[in-house]
Amino acid sequence: MNRNTSFQNTYGKIYYSMTNDYMFRAVLQSNNRVLRGLICSLLHLTEQEVVSAKVTNPIILGESIQDKEIRLDINVLLNNQTLINLEMQVTNRLNWQNRSVIYLCRSFDSLAHGQDYNQAKSVIHIGFLDYTLFEEHPEFYASYKLLNVKNYQKYSDNIMLNVVDLSRIDLATEEDKKYHIDDWAKLLKATTWEEVKILAAKDENMNEAAKAIFMFNTDEQVRKMCCDREEYYQDMRNYQREISDKELSIRSYKRTIAKQDEAIAGYEKELTDRNEAIAGYEKELTDRNEAIAGYEKELTDRNEAIAGYEKELTDREREIAERNRTISEKEEQIRQLLAENERLRSSALTNSQNN
Repeated sequence: MNRNTSFQNTYGKIYYSMTNDYMFRAVLQSNNRVLRGLICSLLHLTEQEVVSAKVTNPIILGESIQDKEIRLDINVLLNNQTLINLEMQVTNRLNWQNRSVIYLCRSFDSLAHGQDYNQAKSVIHIGFLDYTLFEEHPEFYASYKLLNVKNYQKYSDNIMLNVVDLSRIDLATEEDKKYHIDDWAKLLKATTWEEVKILAAKDENMNEAAKAIFMFNTDEQVRKMCCDREEYYQDMRNYQREISDKELSIRSYKRTIAKQDEAIAGYEKELTDRNEAIAGYEKELTDRNEAIAGYEKELTDRNEAIAGYEKELTDREREIAERNRTISEKEEQIRQLLAENERLRSSALTNSQNN
């Protein structure tokens, strides 16, 4: 890319767009008109309402950054009364909500010791995200304030969180388009000079932004810093992908363990049911054994009774036999007596006849 040309004469792919946080910082820090124009669109202000917009945390552009995790957000003091924090974040690090709230609170807590609370400056945090923060409620440009959750009464106008979803420009409202917020989002995301030219033709502030993007894309030092940031975020994406893969593996293992636990629980229930069935069978067997033992005892008792009856019958039969023998003896004696009596009677009769 030739420094002597302009973006109007350049075609094809842009080395580094403004979604690169270093390029984002370089363009907005170096060109106050671009900064003011962007803020006017985001806050629905006229250019006349922006008296001053001062970057309070400037860096030396092109100078090497030792700490790769450095924040390259831009702090702006607007009209000497409102603190604005602008931050580009294209990688979803899953901590934006807490992170943005912490930065917002730190900026709001700017009073010196003993200073009146009413002197606290209003603070607005504006995040440019290249991903959707709340998938269930996608929105191109969202604003968040402290409100009463019942009646939506505002608690304070002094703190506000705004989020521009660069991945959902298609959801821009008519109001967003009225203030050209969608065009600014397209410019931030533009990856070809053809896109930049179309947007630059719409607005002078965007034209200035296009010039700055071109200038810094031809600056070797700035390009090196942008390259370092791209490598850093690529490393972050790789780490996140690795973490996501591991989380997926962990979730898969957990699902497998859960299924195995369910299977074990099923086996345990089946085993419990079988043990209960066995216990039922054992109880039934015990009951039957007890019944058999009862029957056996009753049979033994009856056998003993029968043996008693048989012994008594034997005794009675023996007694009857004895009595029958006695009777037979008596009958024999009677017979003998009768015979003797008959003999004596016959003898007497004979004697009587002889006499």
